[in-house]
Amino acid sequence: MLELQQVSKWFGGLPALQEVSFRVEPGRVTALIGPNGAGKSTLINCISGVDKVQSGSILLEKCPIEALPAHAIADLGVARTFQNLKLFSRLSVLDNVLTGLTVAAERAFIVSMLRLPALRHQERQLRLRALEALDEFSLVQKANWPASALSYGEKKRVEMARAFVSNPRLVLLDEPVAGLNTEETAQIACHIRRQRRAGHTMLLVEHDMELVMAVADQVVVLDSGRCIACAKPEEVCSNPLVLEAYLGRMEATA
Repeated sequence: MLELQQVSKWFGGLPALQEVSFRVEPGRVTALIGPNGAGKSTLINCISGVDKVQSGSILLEKCPIEALPAHAIADLGVARTFQNLKLFSRLSVLDNVLTGLTVAAERAFIVSMLRLPALRHQERQLRLRALEALDEFSLVQKANWPASALSYGEKKRVEMARAFVSNPRLVLLDEPVAGLNTEETAQIACHIRRQRRAGHTMLLVEHDMELVMAVADQVVVLDSGRCIACAKPEEVCSNPLVLEAYLGRMEATA
């Protein structure tokens, strides 16, 4: 589904990513882990088109996307959530999810201006898709609530519903359980498993190792912008380089 080949990115002469290479297999969850500053969010931004790589290639189903703008990558079926919530607080929960269907909406100016029957039919269909997505994430009963009225955990689920509503090829999940309690984290884990069973491909950036071990099929480890491991979760956890660069640091901090 996704392949990175020798991807590098610098900021002001400092390397954020250094020749990173790995693959994301279709229908699976690939977790991207590493200590703070390892380059995880930078990599997500490069894949989604927010940042541009200096060298290397990013292939979506063998088609290069590293030079495309963010909206063109979204059109190709790449959706994402954000480490820091990016909801429209004054819009309803339903309207927030509907923004995830922009790529599926009618773009012809004349058709939109005249409000032709075909457009009204399409809007009804998109609304139904948004409601179905909210139902999948146990939020349909709050569809008409303003997003600002939700709890933090519910807002995280709204972001996930918005990412999945367009039935994308690839979903980039940037720390979906950051700031959540144990119960809320378990809910997110259930939703991720459900989406994987539905055939969705996900790249998950996360610090919560319990979640990673519970949902990931493959784990990629970054340290100082370099990929130091790529294997199954149980193999990564016993890798000496990973224990030193990531897990060991967490234990020392604790």
